[in-house]
Amino acid sequence: MNEFVRDNFVHLWGADRDRQYQAFMQMLATTEQPVDWAYDVWDEVVANLGHRDNHNRAIAAQVLCNLAKSDPQRRILQDFSALLAVTKDDRFVTARHCLQALWKIGMAGPEQRALLVAGLEGRFRECTIEKNCTLIRYDILQGLRNLYDAVQDETIRAKALELIALEEDPKFRKKYLGLWKIRRTSA
Repeated sequence: MNEFVRDNFVHLWGADRDRQYQAFMQMLATTEQPVDWAYDVWDEVVANLGHRDNHNRAIAAQVLCNLAKSDPQRRILQDFSALLAVTKDDRFVTARHCLQALWKIGMAGPEQRALLVAGLEGRFRECTIEKNCTLIRYDILQGLRNLYDAVQDETIRAKALELIALEEDPKFRKKYLGLWKIRRTSA
């Protein structure tokens, strides 16, 4: 791990919120592309998914999702359940940050994509008893849309439409379907 990464990584779990935020932004930017140091930090990131500080849990979840593309050993397959648990965090903002980043795991490969889609389907179905069900469902469908846009896998679109059909409230069904309108690119 290079010095720049090490210096930023150490501040991810610190008490100085300004330095933590700057380090977090650097980590997200750095991990947008595959990195060769993922396993140098992997266990520490996974451990922070259960940290007592919700900021650390949110940061760990988002960084781990970004590191999935740097995971040729496919460790994310074993750690996915810990990430999914963060989507049920007592602090909804933490849960939502995790949920909004999960889709990136699906870009790491077909096995990771299958696990992700199954996990998101389970969350979609079980969240009906939760206070923020409609936001959770929206974030799940937005994540599936992001993944679909990135990999163009029609099974993802089909799964999303299947999940939308489960929504009983026509207002929310319409809102969810809005995510799946054809997006035109400017030419």
